[in-house]
Amino acid sequence: MIEIKNLNKKYSDLSVYENFSLSIKRGEITCVLGESGTGKTTLLNVLANLVDYEGEITKEKVSYVFQKPNLFPNMTVEENLKLVCSDLDKIVEILTKMNLSEKLKAYPNHLSGGEAQRVAVARALLYNSPLILMDEPFSSLDIKTKTLLTKVIMEHYKKHKNTFLIVTHDLKEAVSLSNRIVIIKDNKIAYDVTEVGENTEKELYEFFLND
Repeated sequence: MIEIKNLNKKYSDLSVYENFSLSIKRGEITCVLGESGTGKTTLLNVLANLVDYEGEITKEKVSYVFQKPNLFPNMTVEENLKLVCSDLDKIVEILTKMNLSEKLKAYPNHLSGGEAQRVAVARALLYNSPLILMDEPFSSLDIKTKTLLTKVIMEHYKKHKNTFLIVTHDLKEAVSLSNRIVIIKDNKIAYDVTEVGENTEKELYEFFLND
């Protein structure tokens, strides 16, 4: 298990988490849902050790897909990806899967937003940490690209069995990707689906409608 115990986190006078706890099963994909401002991104930043906090967190090597691609603008796609993987064959392989093989020598300012986001996901998968964090990785993508990227992520997951923690606002995404879905509200877990099945999407809609 990856354990978050008694997490406390404030930004100035704003308390985001107070004695918050969550256990994440290794080798599963967990999706986190919740309204804006509930601390979903903060949770990822805590796990990546990017912000100060109080509490007990399992230390884990992580790959992180941020809401923005965060590519180095003075480096080509190849050079950005070689920061995490020196094997050019693996780089070409994953770019080919993402329909980006022709962008190997391109600089980020010559990529569309969707292309840059695919490169960012490729970077995280190539780094291949035990824990992969994704903050709304599909939010700027069209349906075709989202479907392609989902396929690549699931192929990687089935092969490597990394632990994924994915923040999303999309119920369909959560149901199609995850083994577990957690809804955070008011500094606590408001709903926890530990086994995602054919009725899960309906359950989630009913929860949000009646909340």
